[in-house]
Amino acid sequence: MPQDHYREIREVSDENPQLQPQLELESDTIARLMDLVEEEDAQALDALLAAQDGVRIAHELAALPAPVRQEIWTHVPAVLQAEVLDELDDSVRNSLLENMTPESVVQAACEMDQSELVDVLESVSDELAEAILQSLSEDERSAIEVRMSYPEDSAGRYMSEEWIAVRADVTLETVARYLKRLDELPAHTDGLMVVDRQGIYQGKLPISRLLTGRDETLVSAVMGAQEQSVQVTTDASDFAPLFEQYESESIAVVNPEHKLVGRITVGDALDIIREQADHQVMQMAGLEDDEDLFAPIIPSAKRRLFWLGINLVTAFMAAWVIGLFEATLQKVVALAVLMPIVASMGGIAGSQTLTLAIRGLALGQINAANTRWLALKEVAIAGINGVVWALVVGAMAWFWFQDLKIATVLGSAMIINQFAAAVSGLSVPLVLDKMGIDPALSGSVILTTVTDVVGFMSFLGLATLVLL
Repeated sequence: MPQDHYREIREVSDENPQLQPQLELESDTIARLMDLVEEEDAQALDALLAAQDGVRIAHELAALPAPVRQEIWTHVPAVLQAEVLDELDDSVRNSLLENMTPESVVQAACEMDQSELVDVLESVSDELAEAILQSLSEDERSAIEVRMSYPEDSAGRYMSEEWIAVRADVTLETVARYLKRLDELPAHTDGLMVVDRQGIYQGKLPISRLLTGRDETLVSAVMGAQEQSVQVTTDASDFAPLFEQYESESIAVVNPEHKLVGRITVGDALDIIREQADHQVMQMAGLEDDEDLFAPIIPSAKRRLFWLGINLVTAFMAAWVIGLFEATLQKVVALAVLMPIVASMGGIAGSQTLTLAIRGLALGQINAANTRWLALKEVAIAGINGVVWALVVGAMAWFWFQDLKIATVLGSAMIINQFAAAVSGLSVPLVLDKMGIDPALSGSVILTTVTDVVGFMSFLGLATLVLL
């Protein structure tokens, strides 16, 4: 997956010549920053960082080793620190916060967006979190505390409190005059939120209809449906796909009384989709979601030890199964040569089903109504692939060892393991999801164990029955 992602990036850069200078420029800047730290040229560091914006500095910090990152952070202009912290992943941001003075943390945190500030408050000590809260105004503190009361990864955590609201009983001309008095519109404003006098959400007035409608037309006549909204407690995995469904850049967020309290933008949805993609890639490798590529060696090693240990246990289980047929292997040496083929083909087939199942669960496409049909489909595919490849490997084994019995055993074991791979590839993520365990975290480990054990057991067991 990381290799595919890298290849996609390179293909995009090849198709967009304007992107290549940007990638090269960022690489040059990172090299320049590392050289300046080594040369201890503080003046040049200050000048180089002052000439950039917070987003770019954040990208550069994430691509630097931890010691260099800490040194460069001390040269980031104070006016940019809040923006930089906003853009950093949790792990990188927390590593910087740990080495900042409480006063500096408070100063930077007070200028951050509310959604990012909540993440900071939950990652720092209770004393520092209290200091940050006390530095806010009463209204800001109240808004943060309300936001923190919402479930993690809910719409209430992601929502923006910047929007423009109008009433349904005014004309488009009145709305247009009102907008002309503003300096600018909030980002991703594709429409204006329509509310009544009590703040109850009524719908959304698209900017396109405002610009093309007649001046005397009422907002109520052209506004969109009020159903296009989400509750503050709606999970991110449920509201992110709505942007494609509604073809919208912003969706209203309402409380249980249907009062407008915020909005989710397409930028938030893209962040969520990226986080979900990162989550699947990282967890399938047994890594934390916010694993820092340049984190210190010892903490990184500790995080990876557990899943390496789990994998070792499963490897011993497969070895134990092989050990049960030691006598068979000693008498028919060819089995040892062919044995890995069955397990390998089963593992690949199972991982294909597993990946599709995890993706289907993430997108909400798998439910009780279609699980049976999906299971029959995967079993049918396993049957077709099993027969085709059984004939191929059977023919190759016969050509290699000139033994029809060995070829028959290999082909039969291939078919059996293909069925086992299909069943486990679908059932493992479904069962783990029902148990509240992330399938991306442990599904591949369980699948590998099943395909290895079934592959070795079927191949060596059939060999024992047929050849001895």
